[in-house]
Amino acid sequence: MNEQKHNLAQISNAQPSGTRNLSLDELRARASALNGKRFWRSLEELADTPEHRAFLENEFPYDPANEPQELERRDVLKWMAASAALAGLSGCTKMPEQKIVPYVTPPEEIIPGRPLFYATSLTQDGIASGVLVESHMGRPTKVEGNPQHPASLGATDFKTQAAILGLYDPDRSQTIIREGHISSWGAFVNTVNDLRTTFGTNKGDGLRILTGTITSPTVAAQIQDLLKQFPSARWHQWNSCSRDNAREGAKLALGQYANTVYRFDRADVILSLDSNFLYEGPGAVRYARDFAARRDPQGSQPMNRLYVIEQSATTTGAMADHRLAVRATDVESIARAIAGSGQPPQAANVPKGWVEALVRDLQSHRGRSIVIAGDAQPPVVHAIAHAINAALGNIGSTVIYTDPVEANPESQLDSLRQLCADIAAGRVHTLFLLGVNPVYDAPADLDFTSKLLSVDFRAHLGLYEDETAELCHWHIPMAHELESWGDARGYDGTAGIIQPLIAPLYDGRTAHEILGALAGQPDKSPHDFVGDFWRGKHAGADFDAFWQKSLHDGVIVDTAFQPRQIGGAKTSPPPSANSQRGDLEIVFRPDPTIGDGSLANNGWLQELPKPITRLAWDNTAQMSPATAARLQLASKDYVRISLNGSYVQAPVFVVPGHADNSVTLHLGYGRKRAGRVGSNIGFDANLVRASSAPDIAFGAQISKLSSGYALAAMQLQQSISGDPDSQDLESENAFLRNAVRVGTVDEYRKDPKFAQEMAEPPPRELSLYPGVAYSGYSWGMAIDLNKCVGCNACVVACQSENNISVVGKEEVMRGRIMHWIRMDTYFRGGIEDPETYFEPVPCMHCENAPCEGVCPVGATVHSPEGLNEMIYNRCVGTRYCSNNCPYKVRRFNFRLYADFTTPSLEPMRNPNVSVRSRGVMEKCSYCVQRIQAAKIDSEREDRFVRDGEIQTACQQACPAQAIVFGDINNKENRVAKWKADPRNYTLLSELNTRPRTTYLARLRNPNPEMPGEKAAPEAHGG
Repeated sequence: MNEQKHNLAQISNAQPSGTRNLSLDELRARASALNGKRFWRSLEELADTPEHRAFLENEFPYDPANEPQELERRDVLKWMAASAALAGLSGCTKMPEQKIVPYVTPPEEIIPGRPLFYATSLTQDGIASGVLVESHMGRPTKVEGNPQHPASLGATDFKTQAAILGLYDPDRSQTIIREGHISSWGAFVNTVNDLRTTFGTNKGDGLRILTGTITSPTVAAQIQDLLKQFPSARWHQWNSCSRDNAREGAKLALGQYANTVYRFDRADVILSLDSNFLYEGPGAVRYARDFAARRDPQGSQPMNRLYVIEQSATTTGAMADHRLAVRATDVESIARAIAGSGQPPQAANVPKGWVEALVRDLQSHRGRSIVIAGDAQPPVVHAIAHAINAALGNIGSTVIYTDPVEANPESQLDSLRQLCADIAAGRVHTLFLLGVNPVYDAPADLDFTSKLLSVDFRAHLGLYEDETAELCHWHIPMAHELESWGDARGYDGTAGIIQPLIAPLYDGRTAHEILGALAGQPDKSPHDFVGDFWRGKHAGADFDAFWQKSLHDGVIVDTAFQPRQIGGAKTSPPPSANSQRGDLEIVFRPDPTIGDGSLANNGWLQELPKPITRLAWDNTAQMSPATAARLQLASKDYVRISLNGSYVQAPVFVVPGHADNSVTLHLGYGRKRAGRVGSNIGFDANLVRASSAPDIAFGAQISKLSSGYALAAMQLQQSISGDPDSQDLESENAFLRNAVRVGTVDEYRKDPKFAQEMAEPPPRELSLYPGVAYSGYSWGMAIDLNKCVGCNACVVACQSENNISVVGKEEVMRGRIMHWIRMDTYFRGGIEDPETYFEPVPCMHCENAPCEGVCPVGATVHSPEGLNEMIYNRCVGTRYCSNNCPYKVRRFNFRLYADFTTPSLEPMRNPNVSVRSRGVMEKCSYCVQRIQAAKIDSEREDRFVRDGEIQTACQQACPAQAIVFGDINNKENRVAKWKADPRNYTLLSELNTRPRTTYLARLRNPNPEMPGEKAAPEAHGG
C-alpha cells in the first residue's frame, strides 16, 4: 500500500499543476465567449490548463515509455523483428500451464460451447430485478435482463452487470469464524439451540434481529413466525441508503404507508424535485426505458418535457429540457411555490417567471404529468409532491399507489435508533445481524460500535468479514444470490424466485437458514423454505406446474400489487426544520458507483467513471465553481471538513452545474475491511453524518490542508477535440470537430436534417482506399443520443462480456484504462448551470480505417462484413494504430492486467472471448463472438440472421434502448432505418473515415414561455 501511494504521488507530481490560475470571472467569460455554440468537456479545458494540453498532445503524457530514448535505428529494427517472431510463436506472453478434466458422463442438457440461460432475480437494497444469467458448463459468466420481468424488460443497470464479479470475488468470506477461530455450521447450530432453551423460558426477551430492507415474502414470513414463538423479541431494519424520506412522505401526505409507482410512458410533462430517477432507485431501469420511449420525435406520442430542480449534477439533470441548480434545502420552498403557497421561492437564483411558466405547463397537462421527489429530500417535500400530483389529477393515471413493497415499511433510521436505545438500556442480550454492516455505515452519533460490544452474544451473516463481523462472536459466510435459493419483490410488488446458478463456492449460508436455526428448523434447506411458502399460497392448485413455470419465467404470475384508492393528500404539510437555513449545507448521497459501500470491493465499479465528473477510485467533496472561489479552493485541494463534533479529510472537486453554497459528500468509501480492492480508499463520510441530519446538514467548517491530491479524473483523457494548437476558445476555428449535435424539437420540425448541415462528409469516391462491395452481411451500429441517459450500463456490460481487465487507480491516471466503450460528457453554456450531454463511444469500425494502414505487422484488418478486427497474435505493440485513431477508442495493455493466478476468477471469464495478456492492442469488436454464434445458427437452419437476433452486450444492457446493431444491407432492419433517420450523423465526418457507428442527434423540448428561452442559441453542434 505504501508503494502504491508513492507511485500515485509520483504521477501526481509529474502532472502539470493543472491551472493557469484563472479567476471565476475569467472562466465565466471564456464560457460566455463560446456563445452557447460550442461544447466544452471540463473547467480545465476552458482554462486551457497544462494538464489539459498534455492529454491533447500525448495520449499517455505520463508514460515513461514515451520519454525520448537515444536508440540506434539498427537496434530498433532488430528488436521489432525479434518481437514479431516471438509474437508468432508465443502470443507475447507464456500463459500459465493448466490441465482440463472432461465430464465422465456429461449432463444431457449441456453442450460444450453453447451457453444455457437461467431466470432468477437479483436485489439492490432489497428490491428485486429479474435477470437471465448465462451459464457455460455450469459456470455463470454474464447477467442480462429478463424481458418478462416488469422491473427490467430485458435491460439491466451497471450494478446488476457487476454481480458476476461479486460472485467470484476471492475476498468473500469463506469460513465460519467463532471468536477469531475457524468453526463449523454444526457448532453454530448447537450454540443457537442453547439460546433457544433460554428464549423458551423468557419468550425471547433480549433477542434482537437486525436486517436490511426485506421484500422477500418467505423471509418476512419466517421472521413473523419467529416473533410468534418469542413474542418479546424484536425485529429491526437498517439500510444507510434507505428510502425513509419517501416512505415517511407518503405517510405524511396520505395518512398511511404506500408504494408509489410512476408511469413515465404516460407522462407529457415531468418535474423532478432533486430526484435522479433515471439512474438510481428501485424502478430506475424501467423508468429509464419508459422515459426514453417518449423521446422519439417520430413516435406516436409527443415528446415529453423534463424539468429538473436539483442540488448536484446528475444524469437525470443532464436529460432535462430545463434544469435549475439550487441547494437541497431550497427545493422545499420552490416546491411550495409550485404547489400554490403564494410565497416566492427562497432560492436566490430562480429566474423571474421560471416557476410560473412551469406551473402553467403542468396545469395544461393535467392527468398527463408527474412530480417526483428525491430520496435526499425531507418527507415534507415528498408530501408536497404527492399533493401536487393529486391536484393535477395524476393519481391513477401517471402516479399509482400500491401496498408497500417492503415487508416492514416503517422508518429504518428510527428502528436503528430504537435498537441502540435498547442496547444502552441493557435490554439486548442476543443480536443477530443479517447482511448488514452498521459498524461502518450507521450515523456516527449513534456510536453503534461501542453499543455492539456491550451485547452478550453477537452473530453476523455477511458476504465479507467486514467491520461489523470483526466485532461479533460469530461470523457466518453468506451465500451470494447467484448461488442460493430465495425470493424477492420488484419495485411494483412483482415477486420472483431467486434460484442458484452454481453450488455455493464457500459453503455460504442464507438468512433462511439462520432464521430456521432460531426457529428450531436447522436442517431445512432454503429451497424447502421458499417452496413451502409458495406451496401454501397455491394450496389446491397444481403446485409443481406453477413452480416450474415460475422458475422458468423468473416471474411469479399475478403477484404485482394492485393499485389502491387512497384519499386526497394534505396540501400544506408543516415546513421542515432546515427550510429557512441560509448557511453552507452538506449533502450526503450514496456514491454513484459503489452506493453505500457494500460494493466497495468490486473492481469493475471502482474503475467505472462516475457520471458527470468521470472520476474513479475515490470520493470527493464536490462543490460549485462559485463556492470553491469563495472558500479559496480548487480541484485536487485536500481539505478538513469539521461537522457534528468530528471531521473528515477529503479532496475537493469543482463540478459545473453544482448548486452554490452547498457541498456534496458521497458515502461508501473509507472502508477498513472491504477486501483487497475496496479497503483504505477515499474517506468515510459517515464519520460526520448524524442521525438527526442524515441527508442534509449545516454548520460545517472547511479548511485547506494541502494541494495536488492525486485524482483519477478521466474527463481530460481520450479527447477528440482536434489539434491542440487550435484550442483558443475565442478563435472561430476552435472545436471544429463537432462531437455532439443538438437541436430543439421546433428546429427539427423546420428542418429534420439540421444535424447534417454542419459538416457534410467528403464524397465517397474521394478516398485512398479501394472500395469494397458487401454482398452479404454488412454490420453497423446506431446510437440515439436522445435516448441515452448516461447510466454506464453499457460500459460494465462490455467489460463482463469481453473479459476486460481492471488496471487500478495508478494506471487510470496514466490514461491506460482498458474499457472498450466510454461515456463522454460534454457541456454547453455557462459554468454555473450548463447543459450536459452524453455520448457513448465504442470503436467506429471505419470503412476507411486510419488504424489499418499504419500497422507494420497487419494485426488490424478489415473483414468481408465490414468489421475492423484485431489479430492478437500478430500485434507487437507499436501502438501506431492508437496514435492514428482520431476517436481514441483503442486500448493497449501495457502490463499484465489480467489475473491468471487467482483460481476463483477463472470460471468467471467468457470462454468465447480471448483473454489478452500484455503488449496487445484491444478494442470493441461489435461482440464478434455473438455475431458468429448467430451466423452458425442461421446457417444450420438455412436462413439469414434475423433482425434483432444479434445484440451486442452494450445494446442488450441499455435500459433506454439507445443502441441498435445489425445488418445495414437489409433496409428493413432497425439499424438501417435509424441510419436513414434525418437526425443520423457521423462522428468526425470531415475526416472521411466512414464509420459503421453513427449517432442520432440530441433534441431538446424547451418550454417557449421559459425566461430566456427565446434567446437560445441556434447552433447545433460543438
